[in-house]
Amino acid sequence: MRGERRLRRLVLPDGTVWGWTVRHRHRDGGPCQEVLTLYLDGTPVRIVFPGTGGAYGHYGLVSDRRGNAVNLHEPGVVRAFVDAVRRRGASGGEVDGWALLPGVVVSLAAAATPEAPPGCPPGP
Repeated sequence: MRGERRLRRLVLPDGTVWGWTVRHRHRDGGPCQEVLTLYLDGTPVRIVFPGTGGAYGHYGLVSDRRGNAVNLHEPGVVRAFVDAVRRRGASGGEVDGWALLPGVVVSLAAAATPEAPPGCPPGP
């Protein structure tokens, strides 16, 4: 378990290096939370998934009520959250993970969808 808490690195194509960790936490008797913390130049952005917004399957797996689910331990998922945070201009503090999740799922699906080879007719 100790190795899962280490600061991992994500290097973007432009050379920008983000650090990231995933944690499960409890705050003042409130609901459980999964937290993906992204670090850029030492400044943390915490993407928080409170237990009131969805469900957890295992440590790091979050799923909202619409069925959108991601594993916060996967680098591709982290990259999608980095892109979402950059689009929002977040530079520190906490961000509601449930608000970002649908866009992240769409981004991951688009990245996984292969393009048609040149010369193929468009789909229906």
